[in-house]
Amino acid sequence: MAQQAGTVTPEESPHIAIQHCTAAGCQTEEASLVLDANWRWVHNADGYENCFDEKGWHPSYCPDPDTCKQNCAVEGVTSAGYASTYGIHEEPGGVKLDFITKGGNVGSRLYVTDGAESYKMFKLLNKEFTIDVDTSTLHCGMNGAAYFIEMDAKGGKGVDGNNAGAKFGTGYCDAQCP
Repeated sequence: MAQQAGTVTPEESPHIAIQHCTAAGCQTEEASLVLDANWRWVHNADGYENCFDEKGWHPSYCPDPDTCKQNCAVEGVTSAGYASTYGIHEEPGGVKLDFITKGGNVGSRLYVTDGAESYKMFKLLNKEFTIDVDTSTLHCGMNGAAYFIEMDAKGGKGVDGNNAGAKFGTGYCDAQCP
């Protein structure tokens, strides 16, 4: 629900390289990965108090969705935080994802960005898409998935009080959304 952009921690998204290949060869394009807003620290916009914890939404900051959007900020993640808190490690040619971190975080959801304020918009009509995934260390019963879902390029920034946008991983919506 938080839609303000946090200012406590800078956003330092992991970098990745994407290749566009044709019969003439491949060209590399730099991009970044951004952590979904649901995994991030959400706090009151003017301080450091959590807007959401194990008890639910803070009654003073979030008595209703509209008030919560104004009162709460979704925070950035440093490169060290991506690795230590969320188990997302930059590696040559991609990233390594830990399922459970030492701090107890479980899983992650990442989106590809243009490296700035927008999600990467893939135009796949009559094209192929490939991704290399090393599943050799996934334990039995684990799910590792990569998928496409339609999202606003700006992550809803500038709409309905959203000042955070794609840079902070907002805008995800699937069959669960109204």
